[in-house]
Amino acid sequence: MGKAKKTRKFGEVKRMINPRDMRLKQNQKKAAAASAADGTSANDDSQAVRHVERESSAMFFRYNTALGPPYHVIVDTNFINFSLQNKLDLTQAMMDCLYAKCTPCITDCVMAELEKLGPKYRIALRVARDPRFQRLACSHKGTYADDCIVHRVMQHRCYIVATCDRDLKRRIRKVPGVPIMFITNHKYTIERLPDAYGAPKQVSHGK
Repeated sequence: MGKAKKTRKFGEVKRMINPRDMRLKQNQKKAAAASAADGTSANDDSQAVRHVERESSAMFFRYNTALGPPYHVIVDTNFINFSLQNKLDLTQAMMDCLYAKCTPCITDCVMAELEKLGPKYRIALRVARDPRFQRLACSHKGTYADDCIVHRVMQHRCYIVATCDRDLKRRIRKVPGVPIMFITNHKYTIERLPDAYGAPKQVSHGK
């Protein structure tokens, strides 16, 4: 019986651990000494508590049970400007879109932004001061309306957001159950409220 021929392995290298690997004791001691000098623990990352946002009690899966007539619509700064450009009366056009009573809501931030824009937007400011509009008080610092609207909508899911701003629409779409009203073809259209007459048709891809 002949002897089995052994094939030589080329390029075979002995596996070695990286000298900077944290599994080595000396590296663990160095990390512990550095964290002690900073006043932090080495296991802070593993013991960190994850914050999971609580889901709203008004939500039934994707359906928002808190929405219903009369609708409360938070109006953004540019929505008022585009409504004036398209010669739309806000309250009447909202009722034509939703076929229900609508109450436009203006936050203090939106009013502050309109006042800062100067005399060019004085007509928009006059529209925002309409007594039919409901005024929402803001308790935070600053006058940036987008953050204020997103924060208010996340706390209370009973509002519809009326805006033509792409960035604000992108942020609102991440909050489930909040419809978005915008202007298209010289009339108001609503997104994510399928019961509304003005809502865009959703095409089903079934067989």
